[in-house]
Amino acid sequence: MKERSNFTLFVLALSIMLSTVVSAGAQKKYQIYSVGFYNLENLFDTIHDSGKNDYEFLPDGTNKWGSMKYNNKLKNMATVLNEMSTDMLPMGMAAVGVSEIENYRVLDDLVNHPILAHRGWKIVHIEGPDRRGVDCALLYNPKLFSPVASKLVPYTTEDNDTTYKTRGFLTVSGDMAGERVHIIVNHWPSRYAKSPARERAGILVKAVKDSLMAQMPQSKVIIMGDMNDDPDDKSMKVCLGAKRNPNSVNCDTDLYNPWWSVLRNKGLGTLKYKGKWNLFDQIVVSGNLVGNERSTLKYYKPEIFSRSYMLQQEGKYKGSPKRTHAGGVWLNGYSDHLPVIIYLIKESK
Repeated sequence: MKERSNFTLFVLALSIMLSTVVSAGAQKKYQIYSVGFYNLENLFDTIHDSGKNDYEFLPDGTNKWGSMKYNNKLKNMATVLNEMSTDMLPMGMAAVGVSEIENYRVLDDLVNHPILAHRGWKIVHIEGPDRRGVDCALLYNPKLFSPVASKLVPYTTEDNDTTYKTRGFLTVSGDMAGERVHIIVNHWPSRYAKSPARERAGILVKAVKDSLMAQMPQSKVIIMGDMNDDPDDKSMKVCLGAKRNPNSVNCDTDLYNPWWSVLRNKGLGTLKYKGKWNLFDQIVVSGNLVGNERSTLKYYKPEIFSRSYMLQQEGKYKGSPKRTHAGGVWLNGYSDHLPVIIYLIKESK
C-alpha cells in the first residue's frame, strides 16, 4: 500500500476529527482514528499486593517508592498519554494499550489524573499471572471505541510447563467506526529469556488472530505491544508472520508490520541499548486494514511519539528515552520506551 495516494489531507478540528481530502475535483471527508501502545515502565503503587514481587516499589524498598515518586510517575505518564496524536487529532487517542502496570488501582489513578481526566478514558484490565505483578491493559475513549468482550489468553509453553508464569495476551473486541475491531495487547518474554520464548509468543498470538477472524471473517485485528524483539526477528517475521511490504499482503488474514521500514530504512526506534536503537514496541494490522479503498477502516500511517522532555538532554545517554530510575538514581523520567501510534482512516458517509 502506498503511504499516500494522490490525496491531499487537511485535518479539521471538529468535535470528532474529520479530514477533508481533495481528489480529481471531488471533495470527500474522512474520519481519522489513532491507536497506540506505551510501555509505562513499572507503574507501581506504594502498597504491597499479596503474591506479587513488588518489594522494590514500596516506601522501604530498593527504589524508596513513596507517594512523592508515585505521584510524579502518574503525572509524567498522564502528560505523555494526553499529548499522544494531538498534533493531528486534538481529541486524542481512540485506544492505547499499556504494559508494565501493577493493577487496576494504578490505572484508575492514571485516567483520573487532572492532566488526563478530561479525556474521559475507560479501562480494560484483567489480572495476570506474572510473578513480578505487571500486566497489560487497554485504555480507550468510549466515544471512539466501544468494547463488547475481553479475555486474557494465557501464555503456555510448548510442553505445558505450569511453573512458567508470564504475561498473557489481553484481547479486547469492540466497535470502531462502525466495524468490529479486535485489539490484542502484548508484553512478550524479556531478553533475559532466549529467543524461543518469544517465538512461542508469536505462534500463540497468530493462533488467537486466526481464531478471531475465523469466527468473524470481516472483523479487523490490531496486534500491539512490547515484543522484546525487532520487526525482523524470527518471532515477528516468521512465527507471527508479520510482513514487511504491504504488497506482500495477499489476504485479509495476513499481517502487515509498518515498523520494519521505520527501523531499518529510517533508523528510528523506541528504546536504546548500548547507543543503538531497537524497535520492540510495534503495532501490526490484519490484511483487511491494508489498502487504499477507504469505504472501510484502513491503516494510514505510523508514528513514534516523542517530545524533548521524554529524552535525556545531556550526558552519556543523551537522546535516549529518559527513564524513571537509572543506576539506582531517581531521574523523575518517563519510560525507557517511547510510545508508538498508528492512524486509521475511513471515508465519512
